[in-house]
Amino acid sequence: MVGLLVSGVQAIEEQGRTVSGDYYRALSDGDYGRAYDQLCEDARRRESRQEFERRSAAEPQISSYRVGEVDTTTLTVPVEVTYSGGGQERQQVVLAQDPQTGGMEVCGVN
Repeated sequence: MVGLLVSGVQAIEEQGRTVSGDYYRALSDGDYGRAYDQLCEDARRRESRQEFERRSAAEPQISSYRVGEVDTTTLTVPVEVTYSGGGQERQQVVLAQDPQTGGMEVCGVN
């Protein structure tokens, strides 16, 4: 029983880091459609693909990022972002589990 719990937590951590990395990689590549594909259904209901792409293109360009460790209690991931203009920011990715696939998705960024 403990082994199943530990492997479940490890899967959440791995998936959370992967989806967060994929999301920021797409943003830094300017592939906003691919970033949008990482979003949970709720986030996609709040903002259409076209709105997301337009907003993302207008934001400062990400030159690099570092994904931190998943907090499995709050399902959040800290990400250190550096912009091409030189500014830096710490963002918090909010994760959600896809009810159909069980995989983790980005459900917001604070």
